[in-house]
Amino acid sequence: MLGQRTGVTCIRNTLCVLNAVTWLLGCAVLATGIWLRLAYEGYASLLRHYVVISADSLCIAAGVITFVLSFCGCCGSWCHNRCMLISYFCLLVSVLALELTAGAVVFAHRAQLGSALEGELRGGLRAAGNMSDDNLVATTWHGLHRTFQCCGVSGPADWHDSEAWPGKPWVPQSCCTTAYYSDPDCGRKGRLRDEVNPRVGRRWHQTGCYAAVRLWFAQRLHILGLVALIVAFLQLFGLIASMLLVCTLGEKRKSRTYKSYATDPT
Repeated sequence: MLGQRTGVTCIRNTLCVLNAVTWLLGCAVLATGIWLRLAYEGYASLLRHYVVISADSLCIAAGVITFVLSFCGCCGSWCHNRCMLISYFCLLVSVLALELTAGAVVFAHRAQLGSALEGELRGGLRAAGNMSDDNLVATTWHGLHRTFQCCGVSGPADWHDSEAWPGKPWVPQSCCTTAYYSDPDCGRKGRLRDEVNPRVGRRWHQTGCYAAVRLWFAQRLHILGLVALIVAFLQLFGLIASMLLVCTLGEKRKSRTYKSYATDPT
């Protein structure tokens, strides 16, 4: 009996500590999402019809869900509250079902989703309009070009005949390679190579930003996989531990009710 109590107490304390840490992480993710929404608003505007899956929206949603879930788990285990533990269990089952459904849908329609995102990016690029620093969309594209050394969605041709320069085969200055970046007219030369000194190489980056960003994520899939395994393990532990605590509290309540009846003088 003592060993059983010790085991349940250990599980209760472990669940409480894990949920307290997860609650802090949820607060950090929520704060990151709010910061991204305020500081990098232009990235959400790249996907005009898919704002809900932008990085800031996903961080805010994940932060809120983690905040509520961890609060129920921590308080329920610490205060021996069956109602909060049952709520924690049901919420955790719902989150797992949502994750599995979303993963299955994305995997089944990955080709269509990739094409839709690429088309949405190209539409936002075409409508960028004024390429000044005051334009959030233009500033975001400049940042993508410089960070990933890319140009356009699938290549420099995406910028040709855009609203910023109709009828012109030009690209933004941020598309220029390092050798030509100091040239203020590099993006307006209208040709990829330097005809005077062809050994220097191409004037503009040839890789599209869509392919560059996909490659960046592909090179870090092992990190994403490790994080997914850790999250799955913690969720599985939370399910088992919360149900065990609920059953234990139910048995204690039945035992107390039986003892009260047994000692009733009537």
